[in-house]
Amino acid sequence: MDLLASLAAEKRWLFPTFLAMYAAIYCVGQLIVFRPWAPRQRLDGTSCLISLFHGTPATLAAAGAILALPAGARSFAAPNASLQDHVLDYSIAYFTMDLLHYLVFLPGDVLIIAHHLATLFVLLTCRYLVRHGAYALLVLLLLGEVTSLLHNVWMLTGIWRDQSPAAARVYGALSPPFYALYTLARGVAGPLFLLKMTTFYLSGQAVDIIPWWVRISWILIIGTGIAVSNLWIWNIAISNLWIWNLWI
Repeated sequence: MDLLASLAAEKRWLFPTFLAMYAAIYCVGQLIVFRPWAPRQRLDGTSCLISLFHGTPATLAAAGAILALPAGARSFAAPNASLQDHVLDYSIAYFTMDLLHYLVFLPGDVLIIAHHLATLFVLLTCRYLVRHGAYALLVLLLLGEVTSLLHNVWMLTGIWRDQSPAAARVYGALSPPFYALYTLARGVAGPLFLLKMTTFYLSGQAVDIIPWWVRISWILIIGTGIAVSNLWIWNIAISNLWIWNLWI
């Protein structure tokens, strides 16, 4: 909590610092940590590495920024607090770095690039254009990133499972809890919160604070993101279940 208090008191614009941090982590991943891996594996591993440094810290910071506010200030139309802006900048820096990674090295991964562009649109408009509504986005950020640690370890062991029996065992052991937690966060809690957020924004209560096109854009982008995320995890789970049944 001391760290969050000092972050809340920070008056500087922290986005450049956060972006430089992610760039440094990225270079360490590419040039040192995953250097022995095959080219495509190295690229995927490095993306997972910077995601590891984003997901759990962003989850904890988002939770802290939400809890730091009095209950009356936890509104879909409340002005952004300083701590909330810093947490948004932390995520904006991550998505910017990972987007650059995909644009330069993996331009064919259109779905991930589109996801990052859409996410950046939502975060940037909240942070720099309307300067309201951070509470809603931080709750969604928390739900989206609460699975990050498990997700990235699952991804890394999945990348390496063909070369390492130990990685294959870890990947197999992590798959069921990862599928369950991911579905609970993005398939249950996420849609329920989006429904509450949509009801508020379509009621006209924020009409003089957040322009209609921003509110509608947020709802459509977040809704599409949740739907695609759930289709992705369900397809993987069904595929792996089919392979497992075939094997036994």
